[in-house]
Amino acid sequence: MDKKDRFTKVIKKNEGLIFKVATMYTNSPQDKEDLFQEIVFQLWKSFDTFNEQSKLSTWMYRVAMNTAIYNLKNSKKQLNTIPIHLETERFSEVLDKSEEERIKLLYESIQKLNLLERGIILLYLEGKSHQEIAKIIGITTSNVGTKISRIKEKLKSQIIIQK
Repeated sequence: MDKKDRFTKVIKKNEGLIFKVATMYTNSPQDKEDLFQEIVFQLWKSFDTFNEQSKLSTWMYRVAMNTAIYNLKNSKKQLNTIPIHLETERFSEVLDKSEEERIKLLYESIQKLNLLERGIILLYLEGKSHQEIAKIIGITTSNVGTKISRIKEKLKSQIIIQK
């Protein structure tokens, strides 16, 4: 299998990962599409450098998040994102109303976090280990634990205020 075929297979298998990052760091459908394409382009450019010292998804998250954050800083845009619950609703099964409201409230609170916190909590909610998050973000494992605890407290206090 040549490079192009391997890359296409990897992207198709992991497009949900790219979609989540693009959704978390954009404010319009057009921006999301542009960021999605930019992430795929950056993954293509660095595909040969993936040396399998980490999981493929860890490497992809790192490239995707670095691309998203770089694009935000480079364009100096104000970050006004579409609440992620609007995107997740189309993928979710019918939930009871109270559970749906709690999820909506959680994602509204996540949108208020800064870029780094948003990235960490996204990875945490994806089930990534502290070690994987540390590799992706570029901080120590113990720092990840501390940041997750602080983010949880911040989200908890925001949710209490919103109720």
